[in-house]
Amino acid sequence: MPEGDTVLQAAKRLHTALAGQVLIRSDLRVPRFATADLTGRTVLEVLSRGKHLMTRIEGGLTLHSHLRMDGTWRIYAPGERWRGGPAHQIRAILANESHAAVGYRLPVLELLRTSEEENAVGHLGPDLLGPDWDPDKALRNLLQDPARAVGEAVLDQRNLAGVGNVFKSELCFLLGITPWLPVGELSPETAEQLPLLSKKLLEFNRDRSNRVTTGRARPGERLYVYGRASRPCLRCRTRIRVAEQGDGSRERPTYWCPTCQPGPHPTH
Repeated sequence: MPEGDTVLQAAKRLHTALAGQVLIRSDLRVPRFATADLTGRTVLEVLSRGKHLMTRIEGGLTLHSHLRMDGTWRIYAPGERWRGGPAHQIRAILANESHAAVGYRLPVLELLRTSEEENAVGHLGPDLLGPDWDPDKALRNLLQDPARAVGEAVLDQRNLAGVGNVFKSELCFLLGITPWLPVGELSPETAEQLPLLSKKLLEFNRDRSNRVTTGRARPGERLYVYGRASRPCLRCRTRIRVAEQGDGSRERPTYWCPTCQPGPHPTH
């Protein structure tokens, strides 16, 4: 499930494979850009902005992609078998002499002028892993709608960019609040910690292949609540619960410990 940490890792892998190299093959398999040809151009850099990937290319162009739930970029050596899924799921191919970057199941893929990148990502709040990180601005954004549930507010990328469903559940556990608590009911101290702890969690996991919020290395104990429904809480042994919570676009499974996280929650 791509969140800010894994998207940053993807950007680093793509940058290592493509930056500074001339493209010898480009294939954008979306109707709007199917005729675009990037061959002969040099990839300048690949960077992340929240959950968005920006591949900047010579000539003032940027290939913008977003992974959402199922998208992925895979990198292959010449002659290596592509294993990211069936061919009909490929949405983009960028290849140079030494690597091929293949984008599978990309729900967002567009070619735009680099000078117009803000049209794609300008709505985002401060990036937890980016140079524009500003905890004070992130907190102000979160508090703009006091009645909104914390879980929904932190998933809204307009407030702060990078938190996904996993970190949402873990963040609320660590703060001792339920994801359904209205933002306006947070104590001043907890509200101040919300963006700071979000930053800390993503920073800690920015270079890890397996996310860890507990400090434990054993599988099944790396996360406090996410994915642990009906299993005992690692702190109090109460059974972890799961319920759906919206993020403004869809319902997502949300995990919490009813003992460690007292407060409002679904009753069914």
